[in-house]
Amino acid sequence: MNSDLTELANVGRAVARYFESIGITAIAQLPGQDPVDLYERMSAAHGTRLDPCLLDTVMSAVDQAEGRPARPWWHYTQDRKRLLAETPA
Repeated sequence: MNSDLTELANVGRAVARYFESIGITAIAQLPGQDPVDLYERMSAAHGTRLDPCLLDTVMSAVDQAEGRPARPWWHYTQDRKRLLAETPA
């Protein structure tokens, strides 16, 4: 069953499944969420560190859910690299 998450730019069925694996099934659940936390939870749910580019997509989805314009996932790459450098491993 597809959720409305796929209405977001950059979120297809595969990314929607990552969100669903941590209980996020609707756009309305994303505002106020920490993208790094969501990504870490997704990685934990899958038992492995997921591709860091997924974090770019998560950042994009949260921004859109909070009313900011849709941007390509790669728009977030520099921010993601900065955030991961600041986050303790």
